[in-house]
Amino acid sequence: MNPPALTLVDARVVTPEGVLDRGWVAIEAGRFAAVGSGTPPAAARTADLDGAWLLPGFVDLHMHGGGGHDATASPEDLDGAVAFHHTHGTTSTLVSLVTAPVPDLLTQLGWVAVRTGVTGAGARVLGSHLEGPFLSHVRCGAQNPEHLREPDPALLQELARAARGTLRVVTIAPELPGALELIAAARAAGIVAALGHSDATYAQGRAGIAAGASLATHLCNGMRPFHHREPGLIGASLTAGIACELINDGSHIHPAAATLIARTGAPLVLVTDAIDATGVGDGTFVLGGQQVQVRDGLARLTRTGSLAGSTLTMDEAVRRAVRDSGWSVAQAAAAAATHPARVLGLDSRLGAIAPGLLADAVVLDDDLRPAAVMSEGSWTRVTEGLLQLE
Repeated sequence: MNPPALTLVDARVVTPEGVLDRGWVAIEAGRFAAVGSGTPPAAARTADLDGAWLLPGFVDLHMHGGGGHDATASPEDLDGAVAFHHTHGTTSTLVSLVTAPVPDLLTQLGWVAVRTGVTGAGARVLGSHLEGPFLSHVRCGAQNPEHLREPDPALLQELARAARGTLRVVTIAPELPGALELIAAARAAGIVAALGHSDATYAQGRAGIAAGASLATHLCNGMRPFHHREPGLIGASLTAGIACELINDGSHIHPAAATLIARTGAPLVLVTDAIDATGVGDGTFVLGGQQVQVRDGLARLTRTGSLAGSTLTMDEAVRRAVRDSGWSVAQAAAAAATHPARVLGLDSRLGAIAPGLLADAVVLDDDLRPAAVMSEGSWTRVTEGLLQLE
């Protein structure tokens, strides 16, 4: 049943066209019905946001866990991780699966398939992201090298069948033998091919993009570093203008680098790459069967010291982009919601505050911390003391 009509008033509303001061948003049948500024139309129910920021609900393309839950451990843990990130403003998410034995991946893809489209605990699962197994041994990072595989269209088909139409993204190293054919096969099957965990040269990266890749998995991490004589996959992605993920936690990428990358005009996508340790604190955890040590919020493989996902949430990624890298709130909102929705071809349904789209939103205070979260027109989380709502 749809929630009753509601008009949000007195907000700094972030829309695709810019920020509306003293903005208002009318919501009907779980969708944004109208957006404006100044005096709102008469409404039976209103909620006064008292000048707070109103952003589209965050869309995370890269999440492994959170709140003590590894999304690949069980269906219940998957739900727990999704619910945790929803409290930080994520209203839609992919579930990312690290490289693992094929039988494990088939099982996990099935769990995600069951959860896809269900708005439980206020958050919507959009499908799965396979971060492997078609990755480079040279740049595998925290991916278990024992389970890496050469690009194989038949294996991709098997994995896609297990996902029952919910496999949305697969990360591929474009320099591997057969990678270009696999990228083309993924695109033909309606799966977004992402480039990452790769030692590709600039030319190899551009070849992957020409074959159909449209996303860079956590730009700058798990790939050949940028060099002025060999720009590598970083240069290939930015010059081609494909969407580029950023793990904007201050450790995976320096704030100054995030500033410079934003100036290229590439459609940036803020992601968490979060693991189960997110929101828990320091300690010992497991990712893809490998031990991870978290100290001062930074996760590293015990065995190699490689960065192993993050303890980032989407609201923190947005705050850091604005506070530390000089992005406008509108730029950060686009990277946290509009661009990722567009990557998945869902921008006509969600990812922005615009008439006709699902009424997913996050209310942020002056410090850009979540005060309330809305999913399909219903409040799913309100922070006590920060905002008084009906």
